[in-house]
Amino acid sequence: MADQAETLREIMRNGDVPAGGGQRTRIITVASGKGGVGKTNLSTNLAIAYAKIGKRVVLMDADLGLANVNVVLGIIPKFNLYHLIRKQKTMKEIIMDTSYGIQIVAGASGFAKIANLDEEERDRFVQELSQLSTADVIIIDTSAGVSSNVLSFIAAADEAIIVTTPEPTAITDAYGIIKIIATEIDNPGLSLKLIVNRVKSVTEGKKVAERVINIAGQFLNLKVDYLGYVYEDPIVQQSVLRQRPFMVNDPKAKASMCVRQIVGRLEKIDVPENGGLGGFLKRLFSGSA
Repeated sequence: MADQAETLREIMRNGDVPAGGGQRTRIITVASGKGGVGKTNLSTNLAIAYAKIGKRVVLMDADLGLANVNVVLGIIPKFNLYHLIRKQKTMKEIIMDTSYGIQIVAGASGFAKIANLDEEERDRFVQELSQLSTADVIIIDTSAGVSSNVLSFIAAADEAIIVTTPEPTAITDAYGIIKIIATEIDNPGLSLKLIVNRVKSVTEGKKVAERVINIAGQFLNLKVDYLGYVYEDPIVQQSVLRQRPFMVNDPKAKASMCVRQIVGRLEKIDVPENGGLGGFLKRLFSGSA
């Protein structure tokens, strides 16, 4: 895994293949200790939020077995990573433009036998990733859990975002993947961040984050940054059923504004809002319940 991660870093993070504006492509891997925490939905809407501030974004569904990014977007891809890994198509042939202002690389849904790639398949996959280097941001949505493929993508990233919810099992599993990252990944430059999804209040999000961050610091000597939270919002489930991202379905929804704020924190910018939402956002993230 270490060799694969190193190769991924060389191809996707080095300055020899910068994005079109002369800046290095930013690699963000999104992971979770367990399924069902909203990781794919969050990855998809983060990508769209990035596009809305003018970034060229590629969203890659790196779940090599149970891919769902295209389902969230309501898109039926003709080709996916299975065709690339099996040498049937190249990256340029499988990458798709979308009406949401982002490009996607669809995962290999239904092909569980390649959920853990062999060395030859991994090498080809890694080489093809260089075709994505013209993007400003690549968001990699991994499968849930801690397979070798997930850890390789985390190890190669600039930032790894761990998604959890306030549920005790989700918190335990989030700490579990953080512990594995601390013990098995050798990437001193990796920035590890936490998002708490489906919170009912600001206080709930902060309490969950503090619990995970404090334990990681105390027992693993690992720094984890609290990136933010996303409110429990009916628009999210409605959007999933409609197969239309909530950032598009209702840009002014609480969940949408939370995602915008998260992108703002990642980019260290103030994300402008229309109308009277600016004050609401300040109150939303000021720490009050």
